Amino acid sequence: MKAKTVLPAVAMTAVSMVLTLAVVVMWLSPVMPWPVALVVGLGIDGGWLATLAYERRLAAQGDHSRAVTGVGWSFGLIAAGVLIAHALAAEESAGAWLAVAWLPIAAKALWLVHGLWERTALTPNALGAIRGIQQEARDEAAVARARLRAEATTEETRLTAVTDAGARVARVQARTAHSLSRAWSTLETAREGEDTGRALTSVTTRVTPGVTPAWNLPVWGPTEPLALDAGPALTDAALDALVDQIRHSETPALSYREMATRFRAAGHSASEVRLRAAWKRVA
Repeated sequence: MKAKTVLPAVAMTAVSMVLTLAVVVMWLSPVMPWPVALVVGLGIDGGWLATLAYERRLAAQGDHSRAVTGVGWSFGLIAAGVLIAHALAAEESAGAWLAVAWLPIAAKALWLVHGLWERTALTPNALGAIRGIQQEARDEAAVARARLRAEATTEETRLTAVTDAGARVARVQARTAHSLSRAWSTLETAREGEDTGRALTSVTTRVTPGVTPAWNLPVWGPTEPLALDAGPALTDAALDALVDQIRHSETPALSYREMATRFRAAGHSASEVRLRAAWKRVA
């Protein structure tokens, strides 16, 4: 991983130095001996290399110097300025020289990227731990998503079953209510019919002259057997006291059904309507 950032920086620096040296020699050779021009070019490249080496040494020690960095960028700007000036002054191939004038700045930028990489680099053990944590988080997220999808599917299935069952019950109740309404309508018609009244009158007048009892609709529900030897009817106060006594005969208090069973088992007599009314008053 280190070679991926340092090799491009080294290559760009070498190309920039060669171009800077060539341009300086070409500029100064007409006015001075070429060895002198070569020394000037090597001086620019040498200053650049010296500051770069010192920056790398400080980076290896975990340190940083703004002054050294500024000097390094100054040499890079000088090299770029030399190339730009040569490109502008050249009569031939000006565009080609101008196209490579950015190489010194690019080399400094690549060394900056390499320094940032070194400051943020991690050991293989740390990278492995990070990958393990990320994989564990992805696994937990995948399991949570699968659990949520399964729960959603189960809930949808349950709601569908409950809805279907409710619809079936509603249909059965509707049919039952329709049948009951037709039966009650038939009974009401028979009760209110003129012929039915005359028939009942012809039967009851023989038993009790001058009396025509009303014929009520039958009531479905629990009935009480007739007690021929039943005593006098209890008053409401006595019935309330008796119901309250039976209800609190055990702890916790008895339910209405248990109280009614014990009430009749004790030999007491009261209609279901009165007994339920007494229960409501005391409870």
